[in-house]
Amino acid sequence: MQLSVIIVNYNVKYFLEQCLCSVLKACKNIEAEIIVVDNNSTDGSKEFLSPKFPLVHFTWNSVNVGFAKANNQALYQAKGNYILFLNPDTIVPEDCLESCISFFESHPNAGALGIRMIDGTGKFLKESKRAFPSPLTSLFKLSGFTKLFPHSKIFARYHLGHLSEKENHEVDVLAGAYMMIPGKVLDKTGSFDDTFFMYGEDVDLSYRIQKAGYKNYYFAESTIIHFKGESTKKGSLNYVRMFYSAMSLFVNKHYSGGRAGIFNFLIHTGIFLRAILALLGKLFKKIGLPLLDAAIIFMSFWCIKYLWNNFIRQEVNYSPNMLIIAFPVFSIMFLIASYYSGLYDKGYKQSQLNRSTAMAALVLLSGYALLPESVRFSRGILLFGIVMAFIVMSMLRQVFVKWNLLSKIEDEDGYRQTIVVAGENDFVNVTALMHKAGMPEKVLGRVNDSLTSSSKALGSIHQLNHLIKMYPVKEIIFCEDILTFKEIIAAVQELPPGVSNKFHASGSSSFVGSDSKDVSGEYVTATNKYTITRPVNKRNKNLLDFVVALLFILTFPIHFITQKRPFRFFKNVFFVLLMQKTWIGYAVPSDKLPGIKKGILTSTTLPVAVNDLPIESLILSDEWYATYYSAATDFKKIVRGYKYLSW
Repeated sequence: MQLSVIIVNYNVKYFLEQCLCSVLKACKNIEAEIIVVDNNSTDGSKEFLSPKFPLVHFTWNSVNVGFAKANNQALYQAKGNYILFLNPDTIVPEDCLESCISFFESHPNAGALGIRMIDGTGKFLKESKRAFPSPLTSLFKLSGFTKLFPHSKIFARYHLGHLSEKENHEVDVLAGAYMMIPGKVLDKTGSFDDTFFMYGEDVDLSYRIQKAGYKNYYFAESTIIHFKGESTKKGSLNYVRMFYSAMSLFVNKHYSGGRAGIFNFLIHTGIFLRAILALLGKLFKKIGLPLLDAAIIFMSFWCIKYLWNNFIRQEVNYSPNMLIIAFPVFSIMFLIASYYSGLYDKGYKQSQLNRSTAMAALVLLSGYALLPESVRFSRGILLFGIVMAFIVMSMLRQVFVKWNLLSKIEDEDGYRQTIVVAGENDFVNVTALMHKAGMPEKVLGRVNDSLTSSSKALGSIHQLNHLIKMYPVKEIIFCEDILTFKEIIAAVQELPPGVSNKFHASGSSSFVGSDSKDVSGEYVTATNKYTITRPVNKRNKNLLDFVVALLFILTFPIHFITQKRPFRFFKNVFFVLLMQKTWIGYAVPSDKLPGIKKGILTSTTLPVAVNDLPIESLILSDEWYATYYSAATDFKKIVRGYKYLSW
């Protein structure tokens, strides 16, 4: 057998689905086997993948044994003359494997082969070629000199920035995302070291291959997509700890004496610095923007008060309490309204800022109207302060987006234009999948491989850049029915920046993509359609539960009269208040729907004990509830089912 392809999976079933589709195409003219070891995934990988890929050999681990050990598990089963260690969040072109094998046959000194990799946007991944992490190389990387001088032979040695990405090179380290190695070399050097749980095992194996007298090559004649952000969740403290611990393990294994001491010092310094940066980054994401908004709101009120007092109402002397009490209180009220409208969720939408400002203005002006005359100051200051804060916050967010400090998410109101590069069959399948998933994108139409193929297409693949400029296209879905994977990979690299890409293999039940190597990828399937899972809806459901329960307590005399079982009613109220139950839950327990707390009432507006509908109707009711959830839905059901709240 020529080739064994080994893939380790952990909770990325939709990305692996696309990967396997591409690998099967690439193995068409090769005598090959595909072995997948699953490290105890909890996303239903086994049930999803096993029926779809009968030709793939799956091993289902009951525990997560780590990347290196799982690869070695598969290696014991492998029969190929060449072994390819491949990540599950990759897409390979059809001629990739054959080209790599041909390279080995023409380079007898080659011990391992890596490949040119791009992310989902078509951007080259620098880790495709690397040098060994010497103390000086690590120092330059940690100090930031690598980013300042990305093509320097000295400062950018870590990613070998001085070597062209479009030419084959002899390199030190190959990325574990794609490593092809002859079986005879692994017999001599051994496979991955099991002591590396994750990260560093590719550096260690690359080092041992060189020590055995072979050469590692970076192969630029073929390109694969590596979404990267999906197979490893970067930016977390756990990632920092694991990565630098792996580097420390590598140093202790292969270096000795003073050199090892210096290297270990640099690594532990790096762990400390990166941990602080990661912590500060998470802290900024959680409280940095709200604090900045609070400062903007406060300063806006102060500036308007100053202008109002000096140029409009000069005869009025406003109380100092305005700055000490009123403005901070109004700022806090604004932040609370913004939080529950979703302004501080992942990404930035202008519509959320608009909605937050409108809600806050309504709350502030209504609250102001209820204040005693003695503590009122000026509606004008309040109104114009809100307007000024809105303008400043909008402008600042645009600056953050431009500087890549904040990611912008298109509003879900039809303005996100999508083009599907597909034949007629895949176009129908993809649009149906988007409809089932509740996708808000507005599909402009289909792009074909050529204009002569169909008069219904917007244009041909060769006119794609022109179509992007002509229309406000924000997303392209590439389908593999009219294009090969190789043609798709080539097309992605020619697109202008700012366009999001997704990929769909013919016959698959999903499409996937990632806008950056540093963030988790996205997948679309018929099962990720539930609006009840959105953070803003989860938050608003909890808030509604609490507010309604509190309202029932404040108006308790009424409910003692109107409820048949008042003590049972208030028992349910306290269950909700203590967040042990929710007012509205599912009618039928299900593992297929997003989890929520047990409900006093169900999606049918009735409690479980009263529901006498057929099971199919109850399941359908729960499905609709999870798919189209809003806080208003819960409120209506609570009102309608009020008399059943004591069941």
